[in-house]
Amino acid sequence: MASVLRWLWVNRNYFIIFITPFVILPLPLVFPTPEARCGFAIILMALYWCTECMPLAITALLPVVLFPMMGIMESGKVCVEYLKDTNMLFIGGLLVAIAVEHWNLHKRIALSVLLIVGVRPALLMMGFMIVTSFLSMWISNTATTAMMLPISQAVLEQLSATEADSDEKELREGQDNQAFELTEVNIKQPLDNVTGDKPNNNPVLEERINALSELRRKEREAKYLSLFKGMSLSVCYSASIGGTATLTGTTPNLILKGQMDEIFPDNNDVINFASWFGFAFPNMVLMLVLSWLWLQFMYLGFNVKKSFGCGLKNEGDKEAYRVMKNEYKKLGPMSFAEGAVLVIFVILVILWFTREPGFMPGWATELFNKNGQFVTDGTVAIFMSTLFFVIPSRLDCSCSVSASDEHNEEAELAGKEQEHQKKDKKKRLKGTPTLLNWKVVHERMPWNIVLLLGGGFALARGSEESGLSTWLGESLAPLQSIPPFAISLILCFLVGTFTECSSNTATTTLFLPILASMATTIGLHPLYVMLPCTISASLAFMLPVATPPNAIAFSYGNLKVLDMAKAGFILNIIGILSINLGINTWGTAMFSLGTFPTWANATNATSTP
Repeated sequence: MASVLRWLWVNRNYFIIFITPFVILPLPLVFPTPEARCGFAIILMALYWCTECMPLAITALLPVVLFPMMGIMESGKVCVEYLKDTNMLFIGGLLVAIAVEHWNLHKRIALSVLLIVGVRPALLMMGFMIVTSFLSMWISNTATTAMMLPISQAVLEQLSATEADSDEKELREGQDNQAFELTEVNIKQPLDNVTGDKPNNNPVLEERINALSELRRKEREAKYLSLFKGMSLSVCYSASIGGTATLTGTTPNLILKGQMDEIFPDNNDVINFASWFGFAFPNMVLMLVLSWLWLQFMYLGFNVKKSFGCGLKNEGDKEAYRVMKNEYKKLGPMSFAEGAVLVIFVILVILWFTREPGFMPGWATELFNKNGQFVTDGTVAIFMSTLFFVIPSRLDCSCSVSASDEHNEEAELAGKEQEHQKKDKKKRLKGTPTLLNWKVVHERMPWNIVLLLGGGFALARGSEESGLSTWLGESLAPLQSIPPFAISLILCFLVGTFTECSSNTATTTLFLPILASMATTIGLHPLYVMLPCTISASLAFMLPVATPPNAIAFSYGNLKVLDMAKAGFILNIIGILSINLGINTWGTAMFSLGTFPTWANATNATSTP
């Protein structure tokens, strides 16, 4: 029986793939309407996405098959949905992230900030959270976590080893009556051996020192295990939080941008890089501070002197600082390639912010967009990212080999001179490589996300064409009697719970079209529910499988599921409350959420049969 159950579990994906369509098939058979047929496709994709019985990107391609066969949309119209302006913004942003990672610019930035912050536990945690969140605003959350965790582990291991050495030295040099003190001892003032007895000549003292040494070892291990846990969680959580601050920081943000343009085509580019940053960055800072306070309370306590450090640095701090300093020295001086990538990155961010800042006409408005949205954030991203394939990675004045290479050639045996000359000739004929090449991009670009974005846009268009979005909106009309802030809060908790067990990309793709229909039906600004729910989809803190950063932190072996669940549960609540605070304060002022927009009203009117 056990072997049968094991076989069923191992092959569960096949059963889900083949049985699920037959289970929900009565829906379009009993109700032969376009709405029911579209509902069948969406439910099937939702179940496939939640169970991950097939790759998420392959599930996202199902509308290409189902919508034409069910008479919902023509194949040509479905396929067009898979490559839109939002996809171009995603690809351009990722090309920049790949260039930053390829030249290790992110590691240089991280170590520079950490050397400034210091190595005291609370400050170290704060420094890692600030650096991780900043980097994850621009590059992959997964890559940021994978880079920062080994650095944090190395620093803490050095602190632990230095403290162990100082404890051992102290116990051997200390007085007998003071050797039993379990309080923290200042290693800069070693105790004098008044009796003059050496531990090896005094069996009783030796036994006492060994017992105390073992006790201190256990206390030290417990202390640093707690520090390891707190630091690991702070890194993976701040990666998820930091990704919410920019439009390109994480996929759900781009899905909202794409869904808004798909469902409300006349929205006047209400969501762009600048407007998103204006709302999400203060919210990210608030969540980051509250998360740091919570993790500080859980794993470090609130001993200000011990955590922040008052006075001079001890030996352990100096050793840990030396570890980070050596890591930074390994990077060497900043190369031309790093400088070029940094300049392109800074220019891109400036162009994004100034394209259409909202409070004043932007450069795109004055130069290109007087008669329509010709230049978007995607245009800027692709333009700047193409420079990585144009600018050389180093400045060579000639095509000859370096002096060191010539010296090595002279040192070779005479019999191999001809062979080396041939190789050198090939080197001279080979030009300077550019900042990026397609091989690097192909290996690191997550092409599956492009298909996931397209699948979401196809679902939104199919819901609109079939009338399903209108039917859903009318079904949710009774929610009009509930206060808007309560609706937003409830939906955020619902999305936050759902995303713990499902991909945040799939969660956002499934929920946003429904939320848009509900908002237009009850006369609520669509962004009032769509924006907070999108950010809530990134707040998956409780389970190791919820996000790749969580899984990476869990893989180091210091964390238990219960540790992540206890810390993550409170952080989920903190995050959702922070988002709803933002949407009801500065978010309302920025997007005029108190009034129902005309572009949403026009869309609703045209989509109603």
